[in-house]
Amino acid sequence: MFLFKGSISVSHLSIYAILVLIWAATPLAIVWSVQEIDPLWILMIRYIGASILAYALLRIFRNPLPLDHRSLMSYVAGSLNLIGAQFFIYLAARYLTSGLMALLFGLSPLISGLIGHFVLKNQRLVSIQWFGMLMAVFGLIVVFADQTGNHVQPIGIGLILISIISYVSSIFWVKHIAAPLTPMSQATGSLLVSALASLLLLPSIYQHVPQHFPESKTLLGLAFTILCSSIIAMLCYFWLIRELKPVTISLSNVITPIIALSLGAILNHEQLNLSVLVGVIMIMTGIIFYLRQGPNKAY
Repeated sequence: MFLFKGSISVSHLSIYAILVLIWAATPLAIVWSVQEIDPLWILMIRYIGASILAYALLRIFRNPLPLDHRSLMSYVAGSLNLIGAQFFIYLAARYLTSGLMALLFGLSPLISGLIGHFVLKNQRLVSIQWFGMLMAVFGLIVVFADQTGNHVQPIGIGLILISIISYVSSIFWVKHIAAPLTPMSQATGSLLVSALASLLLLPSIYQHVPQHFPESKTLLGLAFTILCSSIIAMLCYFWLIRELKPVTISLSNVITPIIALSLGAILNHEQLNLSVLVGVIMIMTGIIFYLRQGPNKAY
């Protein structure tokens, strides 16, 4: 399969599969968690809770938490995929369904390719890849042509695209720094940086402090994002960064939309009209055309 050229072991595939499943369920968990509480409060609670739990696990397993300059830079780089990317996702949760958020994140390999082509200049995109990108863009236009629903709004597209850029940049930056950190140390350090950064939100959200104890669905969504999305997924993510190419890692977001769309329809009763289905087919076809060239060796 062209997604995994090269030496890929069973452990690589297993960890990759866990990451895909968690990331497929995360958009729905986010949508559930912000139903009763301000999204930025949920974001802050998530990262403070996750950082405390990750640090406790770090101490239990006696993993180090290096504080040299290189390690600190790697923590900051990793936080771009945490507080950096998630800040915009939580804001977008009010404008898009969970399935559509995952669908948009499926464009990560395309964004990754554009960064490699125009910014890093270590990848040359060929005609079939440009065609795939163009088809994916037209698919997005079809998906969001009908804006009559409250959960299909253009502002959501912009927020998710900013989040994708932050996510892809994090992969490249962590890979470039190449700090000799264990996945647990990298994840914990990045979560601690994210928790500290989330405290900067307090002046703008203190007036929206939760006034009541949330219902079980909100708590379930929050618990999932703390334990699975912020800790288990990040351990898998940072382990895979050391083992695989950045573009290969971003390919996980090609698989998640179908799972996420199914979860949204089954568990959250999210309706998918004909224009959305046609657009999804166009986007996925465009990404397949783009990937037919395979991940660039420069990565």
